[in-house]
Amino acid sequence: MRGLTRNPDSERAVALARHGIEVVKGDLDDEATLRRALAGAWGVFGVQDTGEAGVEREEAQGKRLAKLAREAGVEHYVYTSVGSAHKQTGVPHFDNKWRIEETVRGLRFPSHVILRPVFFMENLLAPFSLQGSTLAWALGPGTKLQMIAVDDIGWFGARAFTDAAALNRREIDLAGDIRTMQESAEILTKALGRPIAFAQTPIEQVRQYSKEMAFDAGMVRSRRLQRRHRRPGARIRPRAHEAPRLGTQPCA
Repeated sequence: MRGLTRNPDSERAVALARHGIEVVKGDLDDEATLRRALAGAWGVFGVQDTGEAGVEREEAQGKRLAKLAREAGVEHYVYTSVGSAHKQTGVPHFDNKWRIEETVRGLRFPSHVILRPVFFMENLLAPFSLQGSTLAWALGPGTKLQMIAVDDIGWFGARAFTDAAALNRREIDLAGDIRTMQESAEILTKALGRPIAFAQTPIEQVRQYSKEMAFDAGMVRSRRLQRRHRRPGARIRPRAHEAPRLGTQPCA
């Protein structure tokens, strides 16, 4: 197994190397390093970061990696997109992932899987979210938000490789729970052992931090990003006919 990083000497890269991962230096913006990293690979897991790259650069990175992987003879490609990417939401960092998806499909890999995770639970603990004893989000107290833990995304990502034949051409939405911010604050209170209260943040304040996040919050409040086939409180997994192939679902 091979891991691509811009800094092979970083703490995380060194930790991966200790577990037997072949760590190689490369950059999603550098075609030459990608070609070297892809040489001889059977499968590729592709994911990009809008927060770091921006919408246009992320799209270029995603398309570049997929195209070079196909040229290198990669047989199985797993792309991590985002929930609702296929719904034409108008959210820039959702729509660009849909265009990357279209590129992956169009390249006609022998097999591919597209994963579409929703909001990361870990975002609740980020400094812009958990501010002392306050959970601050620009969502109404009754607005339910689908979310998933990143470890669970990793679980499904692994299954996308171990069950590559069974999941070939699947496009799987991933979520672990659906909660209001008030419910999330109550859960954090129990988990952290200290009182956490939810406070609704004005959308203008969120926009100062991130225009993309403010756009997301507005869309969630209008319900356009919520799955029409999900029920509140349900643990969400791939479609019923796909779940048996994936084995036991992870805990959310």
